[in-house]
Amino acid sequence: MNALPLPSAPVVPDSSTASTPHEPVTGMIAVNGASKFFGSVVAVSDATFAIDRGVTALLGPNGAGKSTLFRMMCGLTPTSRGTVRVLGEDPRHDRGVRGRIALVPQQDALFDHLDAMAMVAVSARGHGMADPVGVARRALESVDLADVGPKPVGEFSKGMRQRVKVACALVNDPDVLILDEPLTGLDPVQRRRMIALFHRLGDDGRCVLVSSHVLDEVARLGSRVLVIAQGRLVASGDYRDLRALMDDRPLRIRIASSEPRRLATALVGRGLISAVTLHDDHVVVDTLDADAVGRQLAPLAIELGLRLTEISPLDDDLESVFRYLVEGR
Repeated sequence: MNALPLPSAPVVPDSSTASTPHEPVTGMIAVNGASKFFGSVVAVSDATFAIDRGVTALLGPNGAGKSTLFRMMCGLTPTSRGTVRVLGEDPRHDRGVRGRIALVPQQDALFDHLDAMAMVAVSARGHGMADPVGVARRALESVDLADVGPKPVGEFSKGMRQRVKVACALVNDPDVLILDEPLTGLDPVQRRRMIALFHRLGDDGRCVLVSSHVLDEVARLGSRVLVIAQGRLVASGDYRDLRALMDDRPLRIRIASSEPRRLATALVGRGLISAVTLHDDHVVVDTLDADAVGRQLAPLAIELGLRLTEISPLDDDLESVFRYLVEGR
C-alpha cells in the first residue's frame, strides 16, 4: 500500500491553508489531493493515498469523512478538487469501471418485504447477471445465509441485514470491494467469519477497503490502516504503529478493587505508577510501563489480600489515538 507515512509527531489539520502538492500515487485505488466541499463544510481535505490488492482498513470516528471518501471512490459524487482513480479510470465518468466496484453502504438500503434470496437476486439482475438466482445463492452461501429461508429481511437482526448487504455487493464478482462499517451489529462469531471472508477476497487479488471506528476491529482486519480525522488523512501504515506513537506518554488504566486506597498506596510505593486518582470503588492510574503493572498487579492483590474486579485501559482506544494524532494531547 502506498500512502503517506506515519507522522513522527501529531498532525494538526488546517483546511484553511494551501496544500503542499504530493507526488502522484498509483494503485488499484489512487487518490491524489482529493477534497470534497459542501458549501463551507470541508468533508474531505487533500487526501492522497493508494491501495492495491488485499485488505486495508480505513479508521476514523463517525463524521470523519469516511463515507464521503467512499462515495468519491465509487463515482457517486465528484471531487471538489483533486482526482480519484479506480483501476486506472475515473469512476465518476467511466461506466465500465463502476461495474467492477461494489459498495456496502453504512445505511440500510434493503427492500424489507423481500426475503434474502429475492433481495440479492434483485442486485444480481441490476448488474445484468445471466443467472441471478444462482448468483444470489452463491453470494448468500459466502455470508452464511444460504439456509435462512423465506423470512423477509425486514424481520432480520442488524447483523443478518449487514450480511445481506455484503451478499448484494458480491453478485458482480467485484475487483474492488468497499465496505462502510460492515461489522456493526454482528456478534463475535459472525464478525470473525466476515473478516475471514474479506481476507479470502483479498487473497484472491481483490482490493478490499473496510471502514471502522473501532480500533479492535481494525486490529483483526489486518495490519494495513489509513487513519482519517476531521476530513484529513492523518496517518497510515501498520495499526501497531498507531498505538506505538503514544508510547512516550503515560498510559491511563482504571483499576477497581475491594480496597482501592491500599492498592494505590502499594502501586505508588513500588514505583509502578506516575499518578493516581482515587474514587470510591476504583483508582485511575498513569504508568509508563503498562506491561510491568499488568505482570505485578495480580500478585500484589494477593499479597495485600484484596480483590480485583476490573482492569481497563482508558487510553487504548480509537478516540485517544485520534486525540494524540490530531491534537497532540
